[in-house]
Amino acid sequence: MQKPRKPESLDSDTIAAPATAAGQAGVGIIRVSGPLARSIAAQITGAEPQPRRIQLRDFVAADGSIIDSGIVLFFQQPNSFTGEDVLELQGHGGPVVMQMLLDAALALGARLARPGEFTERAFSNGKLDLAQAEAVADLIASASVAAARGASRSLAGEFSASVHAIDAKVVELRMFVEAAIDFPDDDIDLLAGGQVGERVADILEALNSLISECAQGLLLRDGVTLALLGAPNVGKSSLLNALAGEARAIVTDIPGTTRDLVHVDLVLDGLPVAVVDTAGLREAADPIELEGVRRARREAVNADIVLGVEALDPDQTEWSFEALNAALPAVEPSRLIQIANKIDLNPDLAGRLPAGVVAVSAVTGQGLDGLIDAIKNAVGYAAEGGRFTARKRHVAALEAALAAADLCRTLATGAAMAGELIAEELRRVHSALGEIVGEMTSDDLLGEIFSRFCIGK
Repeated sequence: MQKPRKPESLDSDTIAAPATAAGQAGVGIIRVSGPLARSIAAQITGAEPQPRRIQLRDFVAADGSIIDSGIVLFFQQPNSFTGEDVLELQGHGGPVVMQMLLDAALALGARLARPGEFTERAFSNGKLDLAQAEAVADLIASASVAAARGASRSLAGEFSASVHAIDAKVVELRMFVEAAIDFPDDDIDLLAGGQVGERVADILEALNSLISECAQGLLLRDGVTLALLGAPNVGKSSLLNALAGEARAIVTDIPGTTRDLVHVDLVLDGLPVAVVDTAGLREAADPIELEGVRRARREAVNADIVLGVEALDPDQTEWSFEALNAALPAVEPSRLIQIANKIDLNPDLAGRLPAGVVAVSAVTGQGLDGLIDAIKNAVGYAAEGGRFTARKRHVAALEAALAAADLCRTLATGAAMAGELIAEELRRVHSALGEIVGEMTSDDLLGEIFSRFCIGK
């Protein structure tokens, strides 16, 4: 695999940006990276910085006035996060103080960093591969403890190591196949005896395993969207509040109370979910409620999982989901979880519900654990989560590698062993794996990835 090209601007520019969030805090950090970092440190603090030594200094503006007093940290290249000289000025975390300190660095030759440019430089200088660089942003944006742990493992290189382990097998097999092509007159037929097929089968097994882990990692990173749909007064808002553990939606006995969408972000057993409470599905004369119903139907189409809610009546003797099925837009069975709410009002019928129907009581909390399990099963989420976070592009690249490897297996088991075709498909596997860690990645993709980072990272 080839190493990504280092942009020319990274050889000369010095960049600076706040490395801590905007607002008031006890400590704020201005980070500087590039060839002028040492000089900027000396001019702002009045002394040459010592690498990897914590120093307490006054921070001085160009006119000699003291901006603040704080800590100076200097990391000499290549032993730094970006691989360049890196300076951190840690002062009091007020927005005015931080801006004054940033202005002082900019006045001494630095320029304001683009979003993600520090991490981009770490990638371009070989300090991180692309999957690790993405994990920096994923760690910051983690919505659950499980997601944070998964992103931390990706940042530590666990995901990349799995990709490289498969790629090593691909490279070894490519050498094997191409040697057979280059030396066809050898006494030993390298392509005979089923060796290629066996090795490809091993690669396929490893790819399938990693794709399964990435599916878990994708759920940790992106979560799922759940849309609560049902007729008025079946308890959708009460169910949302029960899942949230607090009153997030207004609940009354008046039909049509919920008219607009109510969005709540939750974490259910480590799985990040975005729950959308919707207006009750019914024929409405009120134009505002009618718009709410239209939006509810739209959510049913767009959500990962639709939670279709019906309520048990105290006098009801048979369960029926027909009314809600008629009101719902077309929802694939794999995306629909049928929920029988208010089971505390009719415990006899609750015990005779059809298989697959989840019985709950939003008032008492009965059955909520079963509902959470049903949601996890519907999206294929394991309670322990994934070893690492993943992105859709990772899964797409692995699936492309899997398709090429599968074609290799077909070619290897055919009547005529087509070495050149096998070699070409192995090259495609190798290329797809290289896209994940950034060893074969377009500049456009790199720009898209790093533009989504926050400034200062």
